[in-house]
Amino acid sequence: MTLASATQAQVFSPVAVEILESLYQHRLLTGSQINQLHTPGRTLRWTRRILTPLHEHGLIARAGGPHNYALWYLTDHGADTIEAIWKRAERRRRLSSPEQAAGPLRAHTLAVNDVGIAFVQAARQREDECGPLSWRHEIAHPISPARPRRPGELLVADALLTYIQADGEQSIVLHQRFIELDRGTLPAEQLAAKFTRYARLREYRPATKQAGAPARPLWTAYYRSFPSVLVVLADQTDAGARRRIQRTIALHNTDPERERHGSVPTLFVTLADLAAHGPFAPVFIDLQNPGRYVDWLGPPQAEEE
Repeated sequence: MTLASATQAQVFSPVAVEILESLYQHRLLTGSQINQLHTPGRTLRWTRRILTPLHEHGLIARAGGPHNYALWYLTDHGADTIEAIWKRAERRRRLSSPEQAAGPLRAHTLAVNDVGIAFVQAARQREDECGPLSWRHEIAHPISPARPRRPGELLVADALLTYIQADGEQSIVLHQRFIELDRGTLPAEQLAAKFTRYARLREYRPATKQAGAPARPLWTAYYRSFPSVLVVLADQTDAGARRRIQRTIALHNTDPERERHGSVPTLFVTLADLAAHGPFAPVFIDLQNPGRYVDWLGPPQAEEE
């Protein structure tokens, strides 16, 4: 963090700085994704005019993507610059290298960002609050205590999404979701087993240092209510995604650990449906009731009771 970095950032437009912030948080974005997040209503060429000086000043770099699309990521110099001016409680400096930008994790990162973009676009249409920084990648929580010579077990969600919905003139509702991005690369059994791990997180209570003090669930230190899980299937045919959802639900329902820990509210959707119809369309399959489609908020509360 240098004064020179902070001074340099002042010469760029506010939208250019916002783009640097997004690349800091989301690691890798295509030009089209940057356009959707920061310059909606403008052409992609217009967006490139903002990216070009950032690239020329060494703040961002690019790698070749599929179909000759440029993939943009932050350089160390760009990270220094944004850290010098960006006041935030949590800093997560995880920059992409040229090899990573062109490597196998590229598709996963871009797909998670497409999920976030779908919610950003919905929020704009509905005058809700969900912006370019409303999701964070790789959120980890312990689900078992550490023991001698044995670290505690971690549950790592692909992302955590926050969406604030207007509810009348005075009240708001805060929604949070753990995002699981499934590209069909892991056995369905492993995906099903992760639902039980979320149930373990919901009940995990770390030991307290104060004698006699009741142990509280760990998640209450981070969330107002326990986030539901949203599984987004990408890079699969529609028929293949439907089969995978059915198999995953069947495996979860027969998992012996489910009898002990239960289930957390979980919905499935394909990335294609989410992008085409938005999160408020009935294109989601409920883990508990797979025979009907709902929107991302799930079945009405009265039906859950």
